[in-house]
Amino acid sequence: MPDEVQIRIAGPEDVDTIAELNIAMAWETERRQLHPATIRRGVRAVTEDADYGFYVVAENAGAVVGCLMITYEWSDWRSALFWWIQSLYVRPAFRHHGVFKQLHEFVRARALQDPRVCGLRLYVEQANHVAQNAYDRVGMRPTTYRMYEEALQCPDVPPGA
Repeated sequence: MPDEVQIRIAGPEDVDTIAELNIAMAWETERRQLHPATIRRGVRAVTEDADYGFYVVAENAGAVVGCLMITYEWSDWRSALFWWIQSLYVRPAFRHHGVFKQLHEFVRARALQDPRVCGLRLYVEQANHVAQNAYDRVGMRPTTYRMYEEALQCPDVPPGA
């Protein structure tokens, strides 16, 4: 199956599918219901403004079977960018067939070609050991940092989402 998967940068034609995958990922990993109009607006913003980042999709037989988003974090310590892997989702039927590995290799190769990029980062639910094992297999390692968050008011997003 991995040989049948093609990886590419997503475009505006992928907005609805990426939004659908994000909704599935939020429900599966956190039992959170995303507001469809809000997530579509958020995905569209990334496909229309490269300053926000970009999406990468995995296709099989013309259908998107996985995706991830790259956003940017400036590191003043390194005077370079970290690319953050976010909104990663692979349809269940395509898991354990190397789709994430191919997505990661595509992103890693692009990052290595960009002298402004110093590394790749992502965050993962503490209890999601399946995902953690997948990240280990592609060479990513846990850091010493713990993530904190202060939720501020967001339009169209219910409190606690």
